Amino acid sequence: MTISEVISKIENRIPLQQAEDFDNVGLLCGVPSRNVSGILVCHDALENVVEEAIQKNCNLIVCFHPIIFSGLKSLTGKNYVERAVLKAIENKIAIYAIHTAFDNDLFGVNHGICSHLGLKDLKILQPKKNNLKQLTVFVPKEHSDKLKEVLFSAGAGNIGFYDECSFTLNGNGTFRPVEGSNPFSGQQNIRENADEDMISVIFEGYKQNAIISAMKTAHPYEEVAHQIYQLDNENQHSGLGMYGELQEEMDEKDFLRLVQEKFGLEVIKHSDFTRKKIRRVGVLGGSGASGIKSALSKKCDAYLTGDIKYHDYFMAESKMLICDIGHYESEQFVTQQLFEILSQKFSTFAISKSIEKTNPVNYFI
Repeated sequence: MTISEVISKIENRIPLQQAEDFDNVGLLCGVPSRNVSGILVCHDALENVVEEAIQKNCNLIVCFHPIIFSGLKSLTGKNYVERAVLKAIENKIAIYAIHTAFDNDLFGVNHGICSHLGLKDLKILQPKKNNLKQLTVFVPKEHSDKLKEVLFSAGAGNIGFYDECSFTLNGNGTFRPVEGSNPFSGQQNIRENADEDMISVIFEGYKQNAIISAMKTAHPYEEVAHQIYQLDNENQHSGLGMYGELQEEMDEKDFLRLVQEKFGLEVIKHSDFTRKKIRRVGVLGGSGASGIKSALSKKCDAYLTGDIKYHDYFMAESKMLICDIGHYESEQFVTQQLFEILSQKFSTFAISKSIEKTNPVNYFI
């Protein structure tokens, strides 16, 4: 199996189109047509991880954080990024990054955090906006079912845990073929009345090209009457962060002890105690100060994330306990999650988890 074939299967499960616009995800270096000898899953594709891949005969590294984030103007090995990339290229190792595509995934980074905390009734903290579109297309009634099947196969009609969702109305359509036309039915310069169905489906915006192409290929008409609308609806199944409920409410200090235990922490930075019970908890893996307002609006009692700055703590307003457990610490389950996903999809070559330490932050206790 080639690198491009492996990537296709990964992206079928975790679409890169879910990633944030600022991110640099996908194949960062390597030859897509090269056969895969083994996969190494890691958090950061640093130089020591590339060396580990060499030792384990893995020529594809699937990492969470992209080692190349901003543009490279040279490759001379003058910093940790260039050294890692050079080592990979020299040893014919490809590097593929998933990052915010997995952050925004319904069963991604934040689902892993919630699972370790034992939260239930999970919902997306910051649902994706401007992500959904609606297609309305008119088709002869006798071709309606076939066209719906084609649209569904192209990815239209998926709403959360439901697929093949559509709405159909029947009516009378008119058209008049003019000179130069090659009509499916009717004659030139004579108005035609047709028994037509109006099919309506919702889809995620990144699927538009594939859906429209499939529609036009399967549609019997020479000119396909259709409209596409941008929806204001938020995508409730994709976005940053999550929130859910503890099985039982607990005191703030007991909650912090629970977090320490589940995440293996020696220290937690937090805002002032609110003297309220903790029941609803919001989480956002990585740098999550941007989610504080969302967590407050969702009436979370506690918010778990990393990289909180001094002034961010004031935003708690004594209404919510803000907990900074560290950037890496909040994402520490990602490697295992990706390893499990890839192990289910590929059985013809070795998949390994990196054992190298890549967290640059250390604590003196």
